Amino acid sequence: MVCRKSMVVGTIKTLILGAGGMLGSDLCKAFPEAVKFTHKDLDITSRKQVLEAIREINPDVVINAAAYTDVDGCEDNQELAYEVNGDGPGNIAEACSIVGAKLVHFSTDYVFDGSKKEYTESATPNPINVYGYSKLLGEKKITENVDDFRIIRISWLFGTHGKNFVDTMLKLSREMDTVKVVNDQFGKPTYTVDLAAKVKEIIGLEPGIYHITNDGICSWYEFASSIIDNVIPCTSEEFPRKAKRPKYSVLANTKTEPMRHWKEALKDYLKERSA
Repeated sequence: MVCRKSMVVGTIKTLILGAGGMLGSDLCKAFPEAVKFTHKDLDITSRKQVLEAIREINPDVVINAAAYTDVDGCEDNQELAYEVNGDGPGNIAEACSIVGAKLVHFSTDYVFDGSKKEYTESATPNPINVYGYSKLLGEKKITENVDDFRIIRISWLFGTHGKNFVDTMLKLSREMDTVKVVNDQFGKPTYTVDLAAKVKEIIGLEPGIYHITNDGICSWYEFASSIIDNVIPCTSEEFPRKAKRPKYSVLANTKTEPMRHWKEALKDYLKERSA
């Protein structure tokens, strides 16, 4: 484990965990003077490492973007999923409680089963895959171990520093005559740059659960149609995956001002990607 010298953002000392990931990379840009840890620096599943590191840094705010996000992979690696997405956040929450730090943690729309058209922050979770169960366990362990938390549920992330749907569509479009994409799963695409910037606001709000996405609802097919021209719709039954997906995972934000529409964010991402 490497402990870098801590810096102060204004009067707030911030620690970012999972700094090497797609969201973590944009968080690092939004909080340039924060202490930044990748997985190589800190294994969040090790309670000992987490407690030692956070005690040493003594941050005011911990932003945890570390997670195991391979939804189908979680079905094959259930123990790892629960360790990283469940036990890890619990370790971080315990350490935050000890040093008196605020914890910002990212959860997922997949804590819901998709039986409703949209879900508010107070809706009752009911996951239908291991990824969702593991992330819900993380939420539970956070609420059990620290009072000053902000759990941000997010969905359909795309950004420049990791594998995402937009890049996959562009790649497949070049390789195939037509690309089949499901038209019966609905959610809200979210640009990591916008989300990272929004975290600054969330830190200053009351503890609790927040649903933060770009505005606008679409199916995966509609999302794909805004990226490539050679896409055709199909049903989930025609495109089976190892992990079951919720049909509707639309997160309703009732606590903060909405972010811009995902189509505007997508235009900026495509410009950034081609720059």
